[in-house]
Amino acid sequence: MARTHLTLAALATAAVADLDVRAVGPHGSLGAGDYDSARLSGAAGEQWVIRVPRTQRAEAQQSADLVAIRSLSAGVRGRLSFEVPTYRGQAPIAQTRAIVYDYVAGAPLEASAVLAGTGLPSSVGAAVAAIHSLPTSFVTDAGLTSHTPFEAMRSSASVVDRAAATGLLPAALLERWETAIQDSLLWQFQPTVINGSLEASSFLVEDDRISGLLGWHDLQIGDPARDLAWVLGAPTPDSVDAVFDAYSAARGTSDRQLRHRATLYHELDLARYLLHGTHTKNTQVVDDAVAMMSRLVDAVQHHDERPLVVGTTEALDLDGVEDLLSATERRHG
Repeated sequence: MARTHLTLAALATAAVADLDVRAVGPHGSLGAGDYDSARLSGAAGEQWVIRVPRTQRAEAQQSADLVAIRSLSAGVRGRLSFEVPTYRGQAPIAQTRAIVYDYVAGAPLEASAVLAGTGLPSSVGAAVAAIHSLPTSFVTDAGLTSHTPFEAMRSSASVVDRAAATGLLPAALLERWETAIQDSLLWQFQPTVINGSLEASSFLVEDDRISGLLGWHDLQIGDPARDLAWVLGAPTPDSVDAVFDAYSAARGTSDRQLRHRATLYHELDLARYLLHGTHTKNTQVVDDAVAMMSRLVDAVQHHDERPLVVGTTEALDLDGVEDLLSATERRHG
């Protein structure tokens, strides 16, 4: 049963000493999702958010998120062009805890809104580049995870192997993905600070620019392409190009295979969706995943089955593949 806004407001005053709450209202969907949450307002116009996890998974995610945002010092935050939640306090409730953060203004971004010709692609690209340009020392000092290029390759190979073991992975995709994974040049990159779980809704938007970024529970040192995989869900190839161009301009990156890996990661979301269906024994999810993989096979074969390997940038710009990935993002994002 969902906790009421008044209950959450009372929890917030217990979590933060001298918190002067004058109004409380909805934040997200009350009673839906993994959290009970509310938006609080103070006498001087201050605003806060309180969240209480409703599941063990949400509790673990919130704990990891808290470690990450507390590692973001004022100096680190000063390097970013957008706001990040600030921890204010916590209070125990039942078997979990309520966490209070400063409110970050903005509406969740939708991938369909990242259109070439607007300010969003440039703002998104610059925002992701700013994360990847942060010093790695604060991540290691916080005891957070660090992954090498070999580990990134091995993790992708594990997803493919487990998907193949279901007997439902099309041979064309198995060959396509294995060829990419076995291409050693593809995995020659410099690990950076990454958010690790970016999706369109992670970003908050105000006036056609990124105003904030939520969800830091996977903060780590790893492959920057992971933070750009969701961009393949943008509505047009021009939109995808605009984000990657803005990112490259902001970082001055020399990682020529960045978009190849981002596309591979995005395609592997289909394999993860299949694995989710088989793990939960949800036949509808399995059937849906198989159908989407079949459409991806058709799209790839329609364009001469060009592989995701070095020297085949054209394969990453195929309208059919990107349209399919965009539709998948909208449907399951």
